[in-house]
Amino acid sequence: MVLEEQRFLHEELERLEQGITDRVKDEPRNIRDRLIRDHQIAKFLSRIQTQSSNLLTIYTDASGARSSEIQTLSTGDPFAAFYNQLDTIKDFHKRYPSAPVENLERVYRKREDEGAEIDALFSGEEAFGRFLDLTTIHEAYMNLNGVMVKPTYMQYLDRFDKFSSTENPIKHQDRQTDKYFAYVGDLANYLEGFMRRTQPLEDIDKPLADIGAEFTKIWDANEIPFWASSAVKGPDAMETDDDLYCKDCDKHFTNANVYKSHLTGKKHIRSAQARASTNGNSSSRISAQRLKERAIAEREFRVQRLSTILDQQRKDTRANVERKAGMTERERALELEAIFADDGPGIGGGGGNDSDNDSDSSERIYNPLKLPLAWDGKPIPFWLYKLHGLGVEFPCEICGNFVYMGRRAFDKHFSEGRHLHGLRCLNITNTNLFREITGIQDALKLWDKLQRDEKARKAAAKEVQMEDREGNVMPEKVYYDLQKQGLL
Repeated sequence: MVLEEQRFLHEELERLEQGITDRVKDEPRNIRDRLIRDHQIAKFLSRIQTQSSNLLTIYTDASGARSSEIQTLSTGDPFAAFYNQLDTIKDFHKRYPSAPVENLERVYRKREDEGAEIDALFSGEEAFGRFLDLTTIHEAYMNLNGVMVKPTYMQYLDRFDKFSSTENPIKHQDRQTDKYFAYVGDLANYLEGFMRRTQPLEDIDKPLADIGAEFTKIWDANEIPFWASSAVKGPDAMETDDDLYCKDCDKHFTNANVYKSHLTGKKHIRSAQARASTNGNSSSRISAQRLKERAIAEREFRVQRLSTILDQQRKDTRANVERKAGMTERERALELEAIFADDGPGIGGGGGNDSDNDSDSSERIYNPLKLPLAWDGKPIPFWLYKLHGLGVEFPCEICGNFVYMGRRAFDKHFSEGRHLHGLRCLNITNTNLFREITGIQDALKLWDKLQRDEKARKAAAKEVQMEDREGNVMPEKVYYDLQKQGLL
C-alpha cells in the first residue's frame, strides 16, 4: 500500500496547487475577501510543506517497504497482488462501514461560506486589520502600580511604546512586579498576533528572530536604557535620565544634581555598605533578579520594534478614534454595517446590474420646483434652508480651499479624514487644539507656540532649585544673585 499512499500524496499536492491557483486568479473585492484568500493560501502552503515532507520520506525508503512492494509487483503475479489488496480494502470497509472517505476535490474547492473564520479573528474595532484594538490593554495599563495620572485612549496610543523614565511614569521597582510583567507580555503578544493575522503570507518569524538577536547583542553590551547594570556602568555614570536610579536605596530621581548630592549623603553610603556586605551571600538572588529584568526588557524592546513596523496602522487607529469621537451613535452603527456588508456583485450575474439600475431609478429625487437641498441631498423649503444657514460658505485652506456649505458641515469636517490629513501634512500631531482654525499660517503659528511652550515647560522642570536657611525655595540664579547682594 506504499505506492497507493505515494499516489494519494501526489494527487493531494496537485489539488493544493490547483486550489491556490483558483484563489490567486480572482481579485478580492474588499479587505475581508483578501484576508480570506491569504489565510487559505497560507494553510494550503503549510499543507504542501507537510505532505511534501511525507512524500520525501516515502521516496527515501529507509525501511525498504517501497522497494519490496515494487519488487512484488514486478516479479510475482500482478493480478494476485491486485486481488490481495482489493480483499484487504473490502475487509477494512466491512469492519468500519462508517469510515469517512476523503474527497480531495471537494475539500480544496472554493466555497462561498469561507468568511466565518476570518470574522472570528478580528474584533469590530480592528475592522479586519485596518486598526489596532488596544482598549483591553489600555485598561490593564491604567490599573498598574505607579500610574498616577490615567491617560486617555488617544494619549495611550501615542505612548504605549515609550519606556524611558522621562516618558513613562512607572518607576523601577514597579516595573519588576508580576502585574507589569504580564502587561508588557500581553502587549507584545497582541502586536505579534496582529501581524500574523493581517499578514498570513509573510514570514513573521524572520523579523522576530532579528529583533531577538538585536536585543541579545544590545543587552550583552549593557546598552539597554533604564535596565543597564550598575556593575558595568559604575555608580557615577549619568549619561541619560534613565540612569537616575539608586539601587542601594531603591529610589528614583528626576534631577541629575539631586542625584549627585544623594550619592555623597550618609544614608546612601550606609545603604551601599550594607548591600556590599551581603553581596557574597546573595549572588544567586541578584542573578535571578537580573534574569527577570532581562525578560521585562526583552518584552519592552519587542514592543518598540513591533510598533515601528505597525506605525501606519497606529496612525490610522489614532485618526479613526478622533473621527469616531465626533460621530453620533447612528453614524457609528451605519459605518459598522457598511464594514460587514458584502459589496460584491450578486451570484446571478447580469441580473444584479438590472436590479441596481432599477433601484437607482426608483431613488431618483423628484424636485420640479428646484428647491435647495439639505445635508441628505433631499429638497427642503427655502425658509428652512436659510434657517440652517446652508447658503453660507465656509472655506478651509487646510483642506485645500474646500468650501463647506452650512455651519453643521463645517463643524463636522474638523474630525474628518480630509482635515486631519491636511494637518498631518503640516507635521501637526495634536489635532484636538486646532478646531475652528482653517488657515495654514494660523495653524503653523499656533503649533510653533505650543512647541515653544512645551520646551519652556521641560526647561523649567529641569531647573535647579535652591533653598535658603529659612526654607524659601528659589531658582539657582536668583539664589546666587541674592547671595552676592548679601540678602541671604
